[in-house]
Order: sequence, then C-alpha cells, then structure tokens
Amino acid sequence: MAKIEIQLSVDLSDSDIGDMCDAAETAILDGGGFGWLKPPPRALLERYWRGVLLVPERNLVVGRLDGRIAGLAQLVLPPRNNEAQSRIATITSNFVAPWARGMGMARGITATCERTARQHKMQFINLDVRETQEAAIQLYESLGYERWGTNPNYAIVKGRVVAGHYYTKPLGRGARKAAAHQESSPDTKAEKKS
Repeated sequence: MAKIEIQLSVDLSDSDIGDMCDAAETAILDGGGFGWLKPPPRALLERYWRGVLLVPERNLVVGRLDGRIAGLAQLVLPPRNNEAQSRIATITSNFVAPWARGMGMARGITATCERTARQHKMQFINLDVRETQEAAIQLYESLGYERWGTNPNYAIVKGRVVAGHYYTKPLGRGARKAAAHQESSPDTKAEKKS
C-alpha cells in the first residue's frame, strides 16, 4: 500500500527539488500547472522552487508518495505592511502529479495549509482555480470553500479564453463570527433583497 505523507517544508534536498520539478512538469502537461501551459526549462523551475523557500511569507506544503514529492501547495501569508489583510492567507500553486492522484493527497495538502494558516492566526483563506480544473473545484467545495466570484477572462489556454473561480473559507471561531456578523449587517440584508 502506498504511503502518503504531508508536511510543511523549510529545507529541501537536491533530490526533493528534482521530485518537485518532475511532479510539476507532469501536472503542467496534464493541464493543471498553476499558470504554466508548458513546462519551463528545468533550470528555471529549479530556481523557482528554491526561491519560494526564501520568501518569509510563503509556506511550502509538500505531499510525498512513498517518500517522493508528488504534490504541493504554497500558503501565502500577508506581508507585514498589509494591516487590512493581516488575517487573510492565500493558497496558490496547488497541484498533485497525475500519477499520484486519487489517494487523498490534495485533500491532505489543503488541510495542512488550513492548519498552518490557523497557527498563524489567519481568519480566512482564499484561492482561485481555472474552471477547467473540475476535480480541484469539487475538492474545494467539499471542504467548505465558498465561490464568491468568477472572472470570465481568467486565462487563455490553447487560444481559448477560460474563466476562473475565486473561493474563500473562514477559519476558526473568530472568522465564523465575523462572517455571521457580516451576513446579519443591515448593508448585507439590503444587498440580498435587491
């Protein structure tokens, strides 16, 4: 039976970077490449992953299948100079290699992002996804993410304009209370009636 491990990474070996590049390349070729439509040169991809580890606001969550990195996501915390969004995190660059899908890795990576966000006292977590990534949409909605908007001109893939969906999720009791307060505010009630 395959062994799945999900962890927050602060240090990666050269082998780990190679695994990340392999997983990213196969995910990109399969249409789920977090912005890339074709794999970039390997050296660029290696520099990209090494650079992520240098940014203090970026937390790299990796999923391992039998010890090999097969999926990952970045949990981006707000920069210190953004007081207005100081309690809102974002999940980005979330993918699982096609050969490791269907085993719960994406769910585990997302749950670890949420747990890490809570540890950093975040109240909300946001993400966005192309409309063509149906499995990711089903996963996020099953985990309680609420779609709040759609950009009809989110991406251009193979010459076709693709929409993108934006999601948010409250984290913890304080966030739920804030969301409930917003729902019951006179402004929100007036918007719902119109």
